[in-house]
Amino acid sequence: QVQLVESGGGLVQPGGSLRLSCAGSGSILTINNMAWYRQAPGKQRESVAAITRGGSTKYADSVKGRFTISRDNAKNTVALQMNSLKPEDTAVYYCNADIYTPSANFRNYWGQGTQVTVSS
Repeated sequence: QVQLVESGGGLVQPGGSLRLSCAGSGSILTINNMAWYRQAPGKQRESVAAITRGGSTKYADSVKGRFTISRDNAKNTVALQMNSLKPEDTAVYYCNADIYTPSANFRNYWGQGTQVTVSS
């Protein structure tokens, strides 16, 4: 079974940094777009950053200049470096990817989510 597993969340003070990682596993042939989403309590899930297989990136205005998304196609991983964190960044962060497998031409997958809390 294909799955995405996230790691790196935790508690950090305002202005601090965290690096999230997401690793795909299973019978993966290739991964197209990958992205990070976040969802705060009582709010809708929102896109934070996205990256194509070729490395083109997009960021939400709220994180632009502070967050950096990257990927390693050979390892089927995507990372999110988060700097200058603010309390409003507090949310559960989810990895998302479009994955092609031997048994399915295309399917969108979500990771289990990892909690990021920015607080003094």
